[in-house]
Amino acid sequence: MKDTRIAKDGLVLLGCGKMGSAMLAGWLARGLPPASVWVTDPFPSDWLQAQGVHLNADLPDQPAIVLVAVKPQMMAEALPTLQAMGNGSTLFVSVAAGTTIEYFEQTLGVQTPVVRAMPNTPAAISQGITAIVANKIAGDAGLDEADVLLSAVGQVVRLSDEAQIDAVTGVSGSGPAYVFHMIEAMAAAGEAEGLSVELAMQLAKATVAGAGALAMQTDETPAQLRVNVTSPNGTTQAALEVLMNETDGFPTLLRRAVKAAAERSRELARG
Repeated sequence: MKDTRIAKDGLVLLGCGKMGSAMLAGWLARGLPPASVWVTDPFPSDWLQAQGVHLNADLPDQPAIVLVAVKPQMMAEALPTLQAMGNGSTLFVSVAAGTTIEYFEQTLGVQTPVVRAMPNTPAAISQGITAIVANKIAGDAGLDEADVLLSAVGQVVRLSDEAQIDAVTGVSGSGPAYVFHMIEAMAAAGEAEGLSVELAMQLAKATVAGAGALAMQTDETPAQLRVNVTSPNGTTQAALEVLMNETDGFPTLLRRAVKAAAERSRELARG
């Protein structure tokens, strides 16, 4: 990962749980020197302790980037400890759900460059997607720096407005859980039709993974891919008549689910 400012001034990772660890692994794999990274985490994993980074050590005065990956409920305690880095050249990138850019500005100073990001858990295998949005102080330069960092764990998209974060949370941030639950439900349905537990789960996992890979790698739309699988009056059509039912099928259910997640994201932001 080529970023001369990080190599010179350092990168601070505040919190190194599952998401922080996934990002750190991605950066190190892309060539970021461990000596350029400072990690603050009260309960470091064995893996983290073996990476050669500065762990729970004194932080540089003005690092290039601070990536905030603590749990939202820990933010009020953790963020003020970095107040001296605010209103300067240090870019703050937050992956904490429900914590607004305004909160960072109020805590660190209104001249602090801030990028808010919403990643998802497939980042753990570098297959995530992260949405980012910046305050005016960070601007395009801050977005470019955040893009370099976050692309280490998957795709990055830029939002035009921070309010879109709540919808992103409902679709991609929480979305992996919807897919995991679909795998559970498909496997359970296979069991009900006489398959063994192991075989039903193997079929469900492989089907979802394969369909997702096909959707990503083809130029055809998901709608067309669905049509391609559906023979007139065949087995798939029989299933889709249930799943696409306008009253209680996928479209209605997922709209309700995404709306519920987005509303909860807004509630968290309001405190």
